[in-house]
Amino acid sequence: MSKNKIEKKNLPNLVIITGLSGSGMSSATNAFEDLGFFCVDNLPLTMLPTFSRLLLPISEETVAIEKAALVINIRERHFLSEFPNEIKKISKKLQPYVLFFEASDEVLQRRFSETRRPHPTNSGKGLLAAIQAEKKAMQKIRETADFIIDTSEHTVHTLRRLLVEKFGQAKDGSPLHIQFLSFGHKYGVPRQVDLLFDVRHLPNPYFDKNLKELPGTNRKVVNFLEKQTEVEETIRRFKDLLEYLLPLYKREGKSYLTVGVGCTGGRHRSVMVANRLSKALKNDSFDVSVSHRDVQK
Repeated sequence: MSKNKIEKKNLPNLVIITGLSGSGMSSATNAFEDLGFFCVDNLPLTMLPTFSRLLLPISEETVAIEKAALVINIRERHFLSEFPNEIKKISKKLQPYVLFFEASDEVLQRRFSETRRPHPTNSGKGLLAAIQAEKKAMQKIRETADFIIDTSEHTVHTLRRLLVEKFGQAKDGSPLHIQFLSFGHKYGVPRQVDLLFDVRHLPNPYFDKNLKELPGTNRKVVNFLEKQTEVEETIRRFKDLLEYLLPLYKREGKSYLTVGVGCTGGRHRSVMVANRLSKALKNDSFDVSVSHRDVQK
């Protein structure tokens, strides 16, 4: 198998993350956590054999940890001298996948300057000298890596996307979880919403004495609203907008998205529209849930 390709049907259950200081190793753990990996940042190298046993089968059907991603780098005192031997030890029973992160000298200088953190190999000769010394010291470990990622041109979002695509079970990685939340403006706009749709322009069942006391989940209220041309047109346009936006949010690394749908009291129009949108997107194979904050008020 090519070192720069990973077969989706044979994904590693132990990923060792290493590389140059400031190259994005800690940021990478966020992506692995989203993929269901148990993550440990800056694990002592001497703990690697002990930890790796947690990935071995306890019985024919169970393991303590199914998959893990471990960050081990030059800050660990015995890293350079002992890393190859420790990897060889655990390779007798597991197949660790070594992921090496790097970046250009210029980018690493900028990152350390922005964070104002000291470089771990700084000997008093300046930041650039420390970066170059670490790069030279890490060369042999770099040569043994299964996959090398240069993060010079990556943002946090594009790096996450790369890792999700390579190490996710599905082609597109973990699903985007969408929650529709209906509410009434008279009780305040929910603070946690990412997108907000206002449906106060639609005909209001509240002014029909036969519907006033019924919730937006009631069939009579639903029938009333479905007969209104502007209701169906609004739902269609909202759905079209969401179908365009949701893949873009997912591409940028969003895991959860809350869509608020508000009317005046949160009992009729917003409830019906939120339900219709959630049903439409479920049919499009999105991971969708719906809740109604003010329907009982």
